[in-house]
Amino acid sequence: MAAHTQHEATPNSMRAASQKRSAAPSKNVMGTYARLDVVFERGDGCWLHAEDGRRFLDFGSGIATNSVGHAHPHLVSALTAQAGKLWHTSNLYRIGPQEQLAERLCSLTFAHRVFFTNSGAEACEGLIKLARRFQFVSGHPERNRIITFEGAFHGRTLGTIAATGNPKYLEGFGPDLPGFDFVPFGDHDALTTAIGPETAAIMIEPVQGEGGLSVVPTQCLEGLRALCDAHGLLLLYDEVQSGVGRTGKLFAHQWAGTAAEPDAMAIAKGIGGGFPIGAFLATEEAAAGMAPGTHGSTYGGNPLGTACGNAVLDIVADEAFLEAVTQKALRFRQHLAELQDIFPDLIDGLRGKGLLTGIKLKVPNADVGRACFEQELLTVAAGDNVLRLIPPLTITDEEISDGVNRLRAALTEVRKAETSAA
Repeated sequence: MAAHTQHEATPNSMRAASQKRSAAPSKNVMGTYARLDVVFERGDGCWLHAEDGRRFLDFGSGIATNSVGHAHPHLVSALTAQAGKLWHTSNLYRIGPQEQLAERLCSLTFAHRVFFTNSGAEACEGLIKLARRFQFVSGHPERNRIITFEGAFHGRTLGTIAATGNPKYLEGFGPDLPGFDFVPFGDHDALTTAIGPETAAIMIEPVQGEGGLSVVPTQCLEGLRALCDAHGLLLLYDEVQSGVGRTGKLFAHQWAGTAAEPDAMAIAKGIGGGFPIGAFLATEEAAAGMAPGTHGSTYGGNPLGTACGNAVLDIVADEAFLEAVTQKALRFRQHLAELQDIFPDLIDGLRGKGLLTGIKLKVPNADVGRACFEQELLTVAAGDNVLRLIPPLTITDEEISDGVNRLRAALTEVRKAETSAA
């Protein structure tokens, strides 16, 4: 024990360390992110306040996670009330807020069963296990392969990077886990050809997030449903980024109606409003194989997380709120179309749906992202040289206009740099 004495910290020393401001990023944080040099100390609504006094308009929402903005009073109240009563027990026992949230999610969707996780990657892992288990208990253990699509992103675990199939994420983590077949996005003939006797399911994002905000058209979602029915496959939706009101419906696939409903779906990000919680939802039939002992999670669905999930649903599941998101998105899209007319040399097109939107660029998205940061506007890069613009769903029209003005200023600076370089 004596050997560790030098590392022990007193309350005073810990307090001093927490108040210390470092001029350089800590070397103790593993370098898996190329972090921007800013430390945020608080947020309110669509705004983040940095330690150095700068005030940023947040068009990233923690990558579509802060669905109702920062420090929303209803979420703060729900979290603090639950924190004063009970943080954690275990899934060995019934959890009241978890049961409430599961019932609400099922009443609002196609689903009959919910399993709660801590993240979107875990939720997508759950979809993979559920699909394989479904085929196993249905008497088809040979059906264990899942078809996914190029440009997809399903998470960072070994299973979900294998499902994603992107060489950038797979490099150095081999051997790749087997069981996935990849087809080009939007290629129906390739998809049909890929279905074989070992196929268990088709897994897709209704709106690709990391891949560049490509939207699956309504008729294609309906076609996927029909294809799965014809071949005895499960249809799996990854709505981790596109769900929880982000497109103007509670879930993006709901724009296509009941004809495109899945057998199971992964959600996360926005459902916690910033608190780590995810889930995968399934029909009674699809969940039949998930018997006691087949899956588990220590923290999944704990009282704190599900209290936040219920608070988010109190706000986002309201039809008037969702209609307001749709109207905001339309106005935002009009503003972005005007910018495309002003900067045809920089903007190639608009992507996404609802407030999950972005611009396809003719110049590196990193350059535009940095220029936005200089204008104190936060954005998020995506694949296919797209810059995501995904503000909290609670954003006001005035804040949309403010953000567009900052984006215009950033594009102007990029254009000047491009002209100078030429």
